Amino acid sequence: MKKYSLLLVLLLAVGTVLAACGSSDSGGDGEWVKDVTVLTGGEQGVYFPLGGAMARIISENVDGVTATGVTSGASVVNSNDINDGKAELGLVQNDIAFYAHEGTNMFENVTNNFYGIATLYPEVVQIVTSADSGIQTVEDLKGKRVAVGDQGSGSEANAKQILDAHGITYDDLNIEFMSFGDAAGGIQDGNIDAAFITAGTPTGAIEALKASREVRIVSINPDKIKELTDKYPYYTHFDLPSSVYGTSSDATTVAVQAMIIVSKSLSEDQVYEMTKAIFENLDVIEATHARGKDITLATALDGMSIELHPGAKRYFDEAK
Repeated sequence: MKKYSLLLVLLLAVGTVLAACGSSDSGGDGEWVKDVTVLTGGEQGVYFPLGGAMARIISENVDGVTATGVTSGASVVNSNDINDGKAELGLVQNDIAFYAHEGTNMFENVTNNFYGIATLYPEVVQIVTSADSGIQTVEDLKGKRVAVGDQGSGSEANAKQILDAHGITYDDLNIEFMSFGDAAGGIQDGNIDAAFITAGTPTGAIEALKASREVRIVSINPDKIKELTDKYPYYTHFDLPSSVYGTSSDATTVAVQAMIIVSKSLSEDQVYEMTKAIFENLDVIEATHARGKDITLATALDGMSIELHPGAKRYFDEAK
């Protein structure tokens, strides 16, 4: 009897220790990760500075967590890498997050090992060219050298959809897959005629280009915008004022929403604390980039295209 009693005591003790460890490391279902990677985008886009600001906020306001912003290929790459466990947080377009969860368009398989945290600001589809290129309309792109973003990126998906709405395929163009910065450099050097850039405005790559050349943002006709918004509900009509880049006229185009996604593996408590930290320190983000002013608690769920992480949901429920 004494042997069995001693064994029972030992088993209970081990169980207590394991339970204590589990609760301190996980904070509920999922795990608490001390070193968090935040995937952003190219250095001349908007994801890079905003993602870096969010990483800094998390590091300074969530006990025991160090977050690092890392440059990446943006939406599609971020979705795949977080799905595969290579990072914890990332910035993506809301349409790309939806396609990932559905396993459609650029995703051959369902890619849904992540939840949403919040939507952030409009990402504007900008078809940029030099003012003297002669390109006035989307149809004028035929036969031109056109950069459509990194291969498989959100920008490329937008480019394909917009071209398709105008009856244009890649076979009608000389296509280049390039980052925003490389595309802008290509226009400046005369190696590229135009580029599709989906990003918050003002976009660093376009601002760098306009420092040396006058630029034009090519408008999409209202009937084509309606066609796009009817077919793809995540698009919205967007008017881009001439004052943004000092162009000769305003431009009409479409936009999607930027959002933050998070691995499903993170605990509810950790995501709650990170979401709380971000939304209680929005002034840091506002000071980083003009689009930071668009991020508000009131609009944080507008255009949310996938399920919220339980930790983010708890924060927004409490913050109402």
